[in-house]
Amino acid sequence: MDAKYKRCLLKISGESLAGEAGYGFDQATINSIAAQVAEISRCGVQLGLVVGGGNVWRGLPAAEKSVMDRCTADNMGMLATVMNGLYLRSAIEEQGVPCRVESAIPMEPAAPGFDLRRSIDFLEKGGVVIFAGGTGHPFFSTDTAAALRAAEIRADVILMAKKVDGVYTADPKTDPTARRIPRLSMLDVVQQQLRVMDLTAAAMCRDNRIPIVVFKIDQPGNMMKAVMGEDIGTTVEV
Repeated sequence: MDAKYKRCLLKISGESLAGEAGYGFDQATINSIAAQVAEISRCGVQLGLVVGGGNVWRGLPAAEKSVMDRCTADNMGMLATVMNGLYLRSAIEEQGVPCRVESAIPMEPAAPGFDLRRSIDFLEKGGVVIFAGGTGHPFFSTDTAAALRAAEIRADVILMAKKVDGVYTADPKTDPTARRIPRLSMLDVVQQQLRVMDLTAAAMCRDNRIPIVVFKIDQPGNMMKAVMGEDIGTTVEV
């Protein structure tokens, strides 16, 4: 199979790892994600991952609901992404694909610090790299971390794996007239403040001309379809 994108940055929400429960870890869901990642890697596609931490801890809501300051809450959220990265690494390695976790917050020996040259070398040798720890700084989302790492590794695309099958005109859970938008421009996302990713991340993708494909993660085969350039979900063009 000839993939449209040769080097991809896959962004997975932490909630996606929790399955229907919405928190913690669901082994069947994680195994499914790992199997899809391994399948893509075996096709020769270079794949980096950024995973959120919302199944373990959500920094901003926690800070808003308690006396905890935002920096502390966000630091805890970044630690949660490292936990998720280590779990995913084990599942991907079980599929027979080499995988390493690099953290914006060095945590030797569990997760070495992010090293761009080492990351690209590992990708080019057929391994999967999980970029954990967010950006290493509070006040930035994992969306921004995904955009940053995608720009650094010169990814062809960001694959946004979500629980919905694209970007809609309204919330499809509450508005039965909501319709999926197959294609958008990055300018549309920024100007209309569409909920593809936060505006800092969207602006970074626009400036670095990195397209985004939003697709539903819990439908087997969608990840491969996105890599192949099939018309699924929503494509945000630059």
